[in-house]
Amino acid sequence: MVDYLIVGGGIAGLCFAELCYQNGKSFKLVTDASQNSSRIAGGLYNPVILKRFTGLEDAGLQLDYLEEFYSTIEKRIGVQINFPLPLLRKFFSVEEQNNWYQAADQPKMTPFLSTTIVKKVIPGIDAPFNYGRVLRTGYLDTLLFVETYQHFLDCNGDLFSESFDHSTLKIKDDSCAYNGIEAKKVVFAEGFGIHANPYFNYLPLDGTKGELFIIKAPELKLTDIMNTSVFILPLGGDFFKVGATYNWHDKTDVPTEEGKEELVSRIKEILQCDFEIISHMAGVRPTVKDRKPLLGSHAMHRNILVLNGLGTRGVMLGPYSARMLFQFAENGTEIPLHYSIARFKKKSV
Repeated sequence: MVDYLIVGGGIAGLCFAELCYQNGKSFKLVTDASQNSSRIAGGLYNPVILKRFTGLEDAGLQLDYLEEFYSTIEKRIGVQINFPLPLLRKFFSVEEQNNWYQAADQPKMTPFLSTTIVKKVIPGIDAPFNYGRVLRTGYLDTLLFVETYQHFLDCNGDLFSESFDHSTLKIKDDSCAYNGIEAKKVVFAEGFGIHANPYFNYLPLDGTKGELFIIKAPELKLTDIMNTSVFILPLGGDFFKVGATYNWHDKTDVPTEEGKEELVSRIKEILQCDFEIISHMAGVRPTVKDRKPLLGSHAMHRNILVLNGLGTRGVMLGPYSARMLFQFAENGTEIPLHYSIARFKKKSV
Protein backbone atom coordinates (compact mmCIF):
# COMPACT_ATOMS: atom_id res chain seq x y z
CA MET A 1 0.00 0.00 0.00
CA VAL A 2 1.20 3.49 -0.85
CA ASP A 3 0.47 6.64 1.09
CA TYR A 4 -1.04 8.56 -1.85
CA LEU A 5 -2.60 8.02 -5.22
CA ILE A 6 -2.24 11.27 -7.18
CA VAL A 7 -4.54 11.85 -10.14
CA GLY A 8 -3.21 14.48 -12.56
CA GLY A 9 0.28 15.16 -13.86
CA GLY A 10 0.25 18.93 -14.33
CA ILE A 11 1.88 21.50 -12.07
CA ALA A 12 -0.47 20.77 -9.14
CA GLY A 13 -0.05 17.00 -9.15
CA LEU A 14 3.70 17.14 -9.67
CA CYS A 15 4.13 19.63 -6.82
CA PHE A 16 2.29 17.25 -4.50
CA ALA A 17 4.41 14.35 -5.75
CA GLU A 18 7.57 16.31 -4.94
CA LEU A 19 6.33 16.93 -1.40
CA CYS A 20 5.81 13.20 -1.02
CA TYR A 21 9.44 12.62 -2.03
CA GLN A 22 10.68 15.30 0.35
CA ASN A 23 8.77 13.78 3.25
CA GLY A 24 9.39 10.11 2.58
CA LYS A 25 5.83 9.28 1.51
CA SER A 26 5.13 6.64 -1.12
CA PHE A 27 2.78 7.35 -4.02
CA LYS A 28 1.64 6.49 -7.51
CA LEU A 29 0.59 9.13 -10.05
CA VAL A 30 -1.95 8.57 -12.81
CA THR A 31 -2.11 11.01 -15.72
CA ASP A 32 -3.04 11.31 -19.36
CA ALA A 33 -2.73 14.04 -21.97
CA SER A 34 -6.33 15.28 -21.72
CA GLN A 35 -5.37 18.53 -19.94
CA ASN A 36 -2.47 20.49 -21.40
CA SER A 37 -2.69 23.90 -19.70
CA SER A 38 0.45 23.23 -17.62
CA ARG A 39 2.44 22.29 -20.71
CA ILE A 40 1.62 25.37 -22.77
CA ALA A 41 1.43 27.91 -19.93
CA GLY A 42 3.45 31.10 -20.03
CA GLY A 43 5.00 30.05 -16.74
CA LEU A 44 5.53 33.60 -15.46
CA TYR A 45 5.67 34.35 -11.77
CA ASN A 46 4.93 37.91 -10.80
CA PRO A 47 3.66 39.21 -7.43
CA VAL A 48 1.78 42.20 -8.89
CA ILE A 49 -1.52 42.58 -10.73
CA LEU A 50 -0.22 44.97 -13.35
CA LYS A 51 -3.55 46.26 -14.56
CA ARG A 52 -4.12 47.96 -11.21
CA PHE A 53 -0.63 47.94 -9.66
CA THR A 54 -1.92 45.93 -6.71
CA GLY A 55 -0.35 43.02 -4.86
CA LEU A 56 -1.38 39.40 -4.64
CA GLU A 57 -2.33 37.90 -1.30
CA ASP A 58 0.56 35.99 0.31
CA ALA A 59 2.79 36.91 -2.64
CA GLY A 60 5.95 37.21 -0.57
CA LEU A 61 5.37 33.86 1.13
CA GLN A 62 4.64 32.19 -2.18
CA LEU A 63 7.82 33.56 -3.76
CA ASP A 64 9.97 32.57 -0.78
CA TYR A 65 8.76 28.99 -1.01
CA LEU A 66 8.85 28.94 -4.82
CA GLU A 67 12.59 29.61 -4.91
CA GLU A 68 13.35 26.86 -2.41
CA PHE A 69 10.91 24.37 -3.92
CA TYR A 70 11.97 24.56 -7.55
CA SER A 71 15.63 24.60 -6.58
CA THR A 72 15.10 21.25 -4.85
CA ILE A 73 13.39 19.88 -7.95
CA GLU A 74 16.22 21.08 -10.20
CA LYS A 75 18.70 19.16 -8.07
CA ARG A 76 16.48 16.08 -8.15
CA ILE A 77 15.99 15.94 -11.94
CA GLY A 78 19.27 17.57 -12.97
CA VAL A 79 17.69 20.21 -15.21
CA GLN A 80 17.21 23.97 -14.75
CA ILE A 81 13.52 24.85 -14.94
CA ASN A 82 13.36 28.13 -12.97
CA PHE A 83 14.70 31.25 -14.67
CA PRO A 84 14.65 34.47 -12.61
CA LEU A 85 14.28 37.35 -15.05
CA PRO A 86 13.39 41.05 -14.72
CA LEU A 87 9.85 42.01 -15.72
CA LEU A 88 9.15 45.40 -17.26
CA ARG A 89 5.80 47.15 -17.47
CA LYS A 90 5.61 49.63 -20.33
CA PHE A 91 4.05 52.95 -19.32
CA PHE A 92 1.55 54.47 -21.71
CA SER A 93 1.24 57.87 -20.00
CA VAL A 94 2.59 60.13 -17.28
CA GLU A 95 -0.50 59.26 -15.28
CA GLU A 96 0.53 55.60 -15.27
CA GLN A 97 3.97 56.59 -14.02
CA ASN A 98 2.37 58.53 -11.16
CA ASN A 99 0.09 55.61 -10.31
CA TRP A 100 3.14 53.36 -10.20
CA TYR A 101 4.92 55.65 -7.73
CA GLN A 102 1.83 55.85 -5.54
CA ALA A 103 1.52 52.07 -5.50
CA ALA A 104 5.22 51.62 -4.72
CA ASP A 105 4.83 53.82 -1.62
CA GLN A 106 2.40 51.36 -0.07
CA PRO A 107 4.13 49.04 2.43
CA LYS A 108 2.56 45.97 0.84
CA MET A 109 3.95 46.89 -2.56
CA THR A 110 7.39 48.28 -1.68
CA PRO A 111 9.13 44.86 -1.94
CA PHE A 112 7.82 44.36 -5.45
CA LEU A 113 7.80 47.68 -7.32
CA SER A 114 11.05 49.47 -8.11
CA THR A 115 10.83 53.25 -7.80
CA THR A 116 13.58 53.72 -10.38
CA ILE A 117 12.09 54.27 -13.82
CA VAL A 118 13.79 52.08 -16.43
CA LYS A 119 14.95 54.34 -19.26
CA LYS A 120 16.33 51.97 -21.82
CA VAL A 121 16.02 51.74 -25.57
CA ILE A 122 14.68 48.37 -26.69
CA PRO A 123 14.87 47.99 -30.47
CA GLY A 124 11.45 46.95 -31.71
CA ILE A 125 9.49 48.73 -28.96
CA ASP A 126 8.58 52.39 -28.76
CA ALA A 127 8.25 53.50 -25.13
CA PRO A 128 8.31 57.31 -24.77
CA PHE A 129 7.11 57.04 -21.14
CA ASN A 130 9.69 54.34 -20.28
CA TYR A 131 9.16 51.30 -18.06
CA GLY A 132 8.55 50.23 -14.48
CA ARG A 133 10.32 47.18 -13.12
CA VAL A 134 8.64 44.52 -10.98
CA LEU A 135 10.96 42.80 -8.52
CA ARG A 136 11.26 39.07 -7.78
CA THR A 137 9.96 37.88 -11.13
CA GLY A 138 10.87 35.20 -13.64
CA TYR A 139 9.45 32.18 -15.37
CA LEU A 140 9.27 28.44 -15.05
CA ASP A 141 9.76 26.35 -18.18
CA THR A 142 6.53 24.47 -17.55
CA LEU A 143 6.82 22.11 -20.52
CA LEU A 144 10.33 21.10 -19.48
CA PHE A 145 9.20 20.71 -15.87
CA VAL A 146 6.22 18.50 -16.72
CA GLU A 147 8.03 16.31 -19.24
CA THR A 148 11.24 15.91 -17.24
CA TYR A 149 9.51 15.27 -13.92
CA GLN A 150 7.06 12.81 -15.44
CA HIS A 151 10.02 10.98 -17.01
CA PHE A 152 11.69 10.90 -13.59
CA LEU A 153 8.52 9.40 -12.08
CA ASP A 154 8.25 6.88 -14.89
CA CYS A 155 11.83 5.71 -14.36
CA ASN A 156 11.03 5.19 -10.66
CA GLY A 157 7.91 3.18 -11.47
CA ASP A 158 5.63 5.79 -9.92
CA LEU A 159 3.85 6.97 -13.10
CA PHE A 160 0.87 5.40 -14.85
CA SER A 161 0.10 7.01 -18.23
CA GLU A 162 -3.61 6.34 -18.59
CA SER A 163 -6.99 7.99 -18.22
CA PHE A 164 -8.40 7.73 -14.72
CA ASP A 165 -11.71 5.89 -14.45
CA HIS A 166 -13.51 7.30 -11.42
CA SER A 167 -16.08 4.48 -11.47
CA THR A 168 -13.43 1.89 -10.57
CA LEU A 169 -12.20 3.74 -7.49
CA LYS A 170 -13.16 1.78 -4.38
CA ILE A 171 -13.30 3.80 -1.17
CA LYS A 172 -12.88 2.25 2.25
CA ASP A 173 -12.81 3.87 5.67
CA ASP A 174 -9.03 4.04 5.86
CA SER A 175 -7.87 3.41 2.27
CA CYS A 176 -8.78 3.40 -1.40
CA ALA A 177 -8.24 0.90 -4.19
CA TYR A 178 -7.81 1.57 -7.89
CA ASN A 179 -6.77 -0.95 -10.56
CA GLY A 180 -4.58 -2.92 -8.20
CA ILE A 181 -3.19 0.15 -6.40
CA GLU A 182 -3.95 0.37 -2.69
CA ALA A 183 -3.52 3.87 -1.23
CA LYS A 184 -4.26 5.51 2.09
CA LYS A 185 -5.42 8.70 0.39
CA VAL A 186 -6.28 9.96 -3.09
CA VAL A 187 -5.36 13.46 -4.30
CA PHE A 188 -7.29 14.72 -7.31
CA ALA A 189 -5.28 17.36 -9.20
CA GLU A 190 -7.08 17.16 -12.53
CA GLY A 191 -7.34 20.80 -13.54
CA PHE A 192 -10.34 21.45 -15.76
CA GLY A 193 -10.90 17.68 -15.78
CA ILE A 194 -12.54 18.08 -12.39
CA HIS A 195 -15.86 18.36 -14.21
CA ALA A 196 -15.74 14.59 -14.82
CA ASN A 197 -14.97 13.90 -11.16
CA PRO A 198 -18.11 12.72 -9.27
CA TYR A 199 -16.61 13.70 -5.91
CA PHE A 200 -15.70 17.31 -6.64
CA ASN A 201 -17.63 18.32 -9.78
CA TYR A 202 -19.90 20.52 -7.63
CA LEU A 203 -17.04 22.96 -7.05
CA PRO A 204 -17.34 26.20 -9.08
CA LEU A 205 -14.32 25.76 -11.27
CA ASP A 206 -14.92 27.71 -14.46
CA GLY A 207 -12.09 27.04 -16.88
CA THR A 208 -10.66 29.94 -18.85
CA LYS A 209 -9.22 29.23 -22.27
CA GLY A 210 -5.93 30.88 -23.08
CA GLU A 211 -4.13 31.08 -26.41
CA LEU A 212 -0.44 31.79 -26.93
CA PHE A 213 2.09 32.20 -29.73
CA ILE A 214 5.70 31.41 -30.28
CA ILE A 215 6.91 34.17 -32.59
CA LYS A 216 10.17 34.99 -34.34
CA ALA A 217 11.13 38.67 -34.36
CA PRO A 218 14.79 39.21 -35.38
CA GLU A 219 14.58 42.99 -34.93
CA LEU A 220 13.23 42.78 -31.38
CA LYS A 221 16.12 43.04 -28.92
CA LEU A 222 14.23 42.23 -25.73
CA THR A 223 16.08 40.39 -22.96
CA ASP A 224 13.60 41.00 -20.10
CA ILE A 225 10.00 39.89 -19.75
CA MET A 226 7.61 42.54 -21.06
CA ASN A 227 4.09 42.63 -19.62
CA THR A 228 1.50 45.09 -20.90
CA SER A 229 -1.75 43.98 -22.54
CA VAL A 230 0.13 40.75 -23.31
CA PHE A 231 3.34 39.25 -22.00
CA ILE A 232 6.39 38.81 -24.20
CA LEU A 233 8.90 36.27 -22.93
CA PRO A 234 12.33 36.02 -24.62
CA LEU A 235 13.28 32.42 -25.42
CA GLY A 236 16.58 33.15 -27.18
CA GLY A 237 17.53 33.05 -30.83
CA ASP A 238 15.00 35.71 -31.86
CA PHE A 239 12.14 33.60 -30.50
CA PHE A 240 9.54 34.82 -28.01
CA LYS A 241 6.51 33.37 -26.26
CA VAL A 242 3.57 35.77 -26.35
CA GLY A 243 0.20 35.57 -24.62
CA ALA A 244 -2.38 35.30 -23.50
CA THR A 245 -6.07 35.53 -24.29
CA TYR A 246 -8.95 34.93 -21.88
CA ASN A 247 -12.05 33.15 -23.18
CA TRP A 248 -14.66 32.11 -20.61
CA HIS A 249 -16.98 30.32 -23.06
CA ASP A 250 -14.86 28.02 -25.22
CA LYS A 251 -13.65 25.04 -23.15
CA THR A 252 -11.57 23.32 -25.84
CA ASP A 253 -7.81 23.34 -26.28
CA VAL A 254 -8.07 24.04 -30.01
CA PRO A 255 -6.44 27.30 -31.22
CA THR A 256 -8.95 29.66 -32.84
CA GLU A 257 -8.87 32.32 -35.53
CA GLU A 258 -10.52 34.70 -33.06
CA GLY A 259 -7.75 34.16 -30.52
CA LYS A 260 -5.13 34.57 -33.22
CA GLU A 261 -6.57 37.89 -34.37
CA GLU A 262 -6.76 39.18 -30.79
CA LEU A 263 -3.13 38.31 -30.06
CA VAL A 264 -1.88 39.74 -33.34
CA SER A 265 -3.74 42.99 -32.66
CA ARG A 266 -2.26 43.30 -29.18
CA ILE A 267 1.24 42.49 -30.35
CA LYS A 268 1.05 45.20 -32.99
CA GLU A 269 0.12 47.72 -30.29
CA ILE A 270 3.47 47.04 -28.61
CA LEU A 271 5.97 46.05 -31.28
CA GLN A 272 7.24 48.33 -34.00
CA CYS A 273 8.88 45.51 -35.91
CA ASP A 274 7.90 42.55 -38.04
CA PHE A 275 7.22 39.16 -36.48
CA GLU A 276 6.41 35.67 -37.70
CA ILE A 277 4.06 33.29 -35.89
CA ILE A 278 5.91 30.00 -35.46
CA SER A 279 3.29 28.15 -33.42
CA HIS A 280 -0.16 28.79 -31.96
CA MET A 281 -1.24 26.95 -28.79
CA ALA A 282 -4.29 26.83 -26.54
CA GLY A 283 -5.29 25.34 -23.20
CA VAL A 284 -7.98 25.66 -20.54
CA ARG A 285 -6.80 27.08 -17.22
CA PRO A 286 -8.47 25.74 -14.05
CA THR A 287 -9.84 29.03 -12.70
CA VAL A 288 -12.29 29.81 -9.90
CA LYS A 289 -14.44 32.93 -9.90
CA ASP A 290 -12.92 34.22 -6.66
CA ARG A 291 -9.43 33.47 -8.09
CA LYS A 292 -8.47 31.27 -5.15
CA PRO A 293 -7.41 27.60 -5.13
CA LEU A 294 -9.61 24.63 -4.25
CA LEU A 295 -8.02 22.67 -1.39
CA GLY A 296 -9.48 20.20 1.06
CA SER A 297 -11.15 16.84 1.54
CA HIS A 298 -14.51 15.45 0.53
CA ALA A 299 -17.34 15.96 3.03
CA MET A 300 -18.08 12.24 3.38
CA HIS A 301 -14.75 10.67 2.47
CA ARG A 302 -11.93 12.34 4.38
CA ASN A 303 -9.29 10.31 2.55
CA ILE A 304 -10.25 11.85 -0.81
CA LEU A 305 -8.54 15.20 -1.36
CA VAL A 306 -8.58 17.91 -4.00
CA LEU A 307 -5.81 20.21 -5.24
CA ASN A 308 -7.13 22.44 -7.99
CA GLY A 309 -8.05 25.95 -9.10
CA LEU A 310 -4.51 27.30 -9.50
CA GLY A 311 -5.68 29.39 -12.47
CA THR A 312 -3.32 31.74 -14.22
CA ARG A 313 -0.73 31.73 -11.41
CA GLY A 314 -0.08 28.02 -11.07
CA VAL A 315 3.69 28.44 -11.00
CA MET A 316 3.45 30.55 -7.83
CA LEU A 317 0.42 28.89 -6.25
CA GLY A 318 1.38 25.28 -7.03
CA PRO A 319 4.11 24.68 -4.43
CA TYR A 320 2.38 26.85 -1.79
CA SER A 321 -1.00 25.19 -2.23
CA ALA A 322 0.43 21.68 -2.42
CA ARG A 323 2.25 22.24 0.87
CA MET A 324 -0.95 23.43 2.54
CA LEU A 325 -2.83 20.36 1.37
CA PHE A 326 0.02 18.04 2.36
CA GLN A 327 0.17 19.49 5.86
CA PHE A 328 -3.61 19.18 6.10
CA ALA A 329 -3.50 15.54 4.99
CA GLU A 330 -0.60 14.55 7.25
CA ASN A 331 -1.07 16.70 10.33
CA GLY A 332 -4.61 18.03 10.16
CA THR A 333 -3.28 21.57 9.76
CA GLU A 334 -6.21 23.84 9.00
CA ILE A 335 -6.42 25.25 5.49
CA PRO A 336 -7.26 28.99 5.48
CA LEU A 337 -10.87 29.48 4.44
CA HIS A 338 -10.01 31.52 1.35
CA TYR A 339 -8.07 28.51 0.03
CA SER A 340 -10.38 25.79 1.34
CA ILE A 341 -13.31 24.17 -0.45
CA ALA A 342 -15.18 24.71 2.84
CA ARG A 343 -16.10 28.14 1.46
CA PHE A 344 -18.45 26.36 -0.94
CA LYS A 345 -21.45 24.20 -0.18
CA LYS A 346 -20.51 20.55 0.16
CA LYS A 347 -22.25 17.82 -1.71
CA SER A 348 -22.38 14.14 -0.91
CA VAL A 349 -21.98 11.34 -3.43
